[in-house]
Amino acid sequence: MADLIPWTEFESEYSAGFSAEIGAPAKSFRMALGALIIKEKLGISDRETVEQIKENPYLQYFIGMSSYSNKTPFDASMLVHFRERISAELVNNVNQEMVKKMLELASSIDTEKKTEDARELANAALSTEKAAEQGNTLRNRGKLILDATCVPSDISYPTDLNLLNQARKQTERIIDLLYEQIKGILEKKPRTYREIARKDYLEVAKKRRVSQKERRKAIKKQLQYIKRNLSYIDQLIVAGASLKSLTNRQYKMLLVVAEVYRQQLWLYENKKQSIDDRIVSLSQPHIRPIVRGKAGKAVEFGAKLSASYFDGYAFLDHIRWDNFNESGDLKTQIESFKNYTGYYPESVHVDKIYRKARKPILVQRKRY
Repeated sequence: MADLIPWTEFESEYSAGFSAEIGAPAKSFRMALGALIIKEKLGISDRETVEQIKENPYLQYFIGMSSYSNKTPFDASMLVHFRERISAELVNNVNQEMVKKMLELASSIDTEKKTEDARELANAALSTEKAAEQGNTLRNRGKLILDATCVPSDISYPTDLNLLNQARKQTERIIDLLYEQIKGILEKKPRTYREIARKDYLEVAKKRRVSQKERRKAIKKQLQYIKRNLSYIDQLIVAGASLKSLTNRQYKMLLVVAEVYRQQLWLYENKKQSIDDRIVSLSQPHIRPIVRGKAGKAVEFGAKLSASYFDGYAFLDHIRWDNFNESGDLKTQIESFKNYTGYYPESVHVDKIYRKARKPILVQRKRY
């Protein structure tokens, strides 16, 4: 794998965002991507990944170290930055270059097959007009498998009541932090009734069966608690407290809580079950519910991806946090197959949902 991955070809693209004058020297692209590959191949945590690299010479060679060292090459927290710097598009480009090299390697091993493929590709390179004059048609080869799935994220199953309870507790923490700034100015700390609010939440959350009326009543109470807490935050700011004292994480959480309150209030007042860009996790507000319609799990929470597979090679063609119709990727995936192999597929294997493409897909006079 180390020989197949084009490390140097993507080094400039990876290091484009680094400064040559400010900060410590950046880790190489090979070290960053190699460490992420090791983590995923072994299925271990960030800390364990660093320890495994420290102990094993072959892993150190894989990430580009010239000699063995019994010291950790980087801190475990660097894997977080590696994941942020290496985008899905960059990983897909690396995968494409690897597949091209593997195809070239496979074709060079079998000389006879290579000669036959060269002859067929030469015939396929004839123009459509010339082929028509000879009474021939371009030959389609291979099987292309397309499918879409959802990558479940590591979050607890979201419910409106639980989400509002978490949002309420976050507002209470922010009120505590802001009050500490102006403790001598205000005589009394704003009362949040957090114990009563928690009791109201647990009274419904602990029940195995909750009626719709009880759930709506509990949601209404939590919405009222959050509304009051948000108004207290505004009052504390007017009194002299500053949001600059909050960390970036705390400030982001405040914005997320405000948006969750807006969405949940709209759902409650309009008696709806869905809303655009619905937040289902405070810590990961980018996650969206993906309706899959599968038995036992109609809705999944995570990124949706569209993938293609042929001749033992898999490609990640499309990934988004928002839901999308995979039939829109059909034409692009077939054209990508042609770019790799030089010919269109003999058959395309897909689910029935791919029939819902807006326009018919024609490939070399064959309809899929």
